Amino acid sequence: MKLKFSKMHGLGNDFMVVDGVRQSVSLSTEQIRLLGNRQLGIGFDQLLLVEAPREAGHDFRYRIFNNDGGEVEQCGNGARCFAKFVRDERLTDKSRISVETARGVISPEYLGDGQVRVDMGVPRFAPADLPFLADAEALTYALPVAGGDVEIGIASMGNPHAVQLVDDVDAAPVAEIG
Repeated sequence: MKLKFSKMHGLGNDFMVVDGVRQSVSLSTEQIRLLGNRQLGIGFDQLLLVEAPREAGHDFRYRIFNNDGGEVEQCGNGARCFAKFVRDERLTDKSRISVETARGVISPEYLGDGQVRVDMGVPRFAPADLPFLADAEALTYALPVAGGDVEIGIASMGNPHAVQLVDDVDAAPVAEIG
């Protein structure tokens, strides 16, 4: 199968963006994993699939797949790239678009000069909403990593995040712990 795509990035996250409006796209979990592989495929953090909306009154549907093939609800950097992509590809000339996602409807706004603003909604912190296994909701949690415990906070804007406070970002052991 031939597949036309674009590569984009937003604040360090890189994306494979696929236009499912003007071409037929059907990818299995295994195909997404292979495409996401940085040695054997194109390589990306997430694949963004642009589709026609399911409901009237919206401009697009936006699906997000991590490079392991799993579909997630939302990604802020991805949403900004999505909005720029549909403008660059002339799929719309609107500045503000209504986009269906697995988490609900978002309205990215193209500001010009490649800038896009997205209201991501209210963050979720409850362990069951992320999902994260914990006995009770807390500000921080001990997470066993690399032979010890790391103190993290958790949050989701549609894609779960573990957040660790560090004194020096440049000296943080990201490769070992991340």
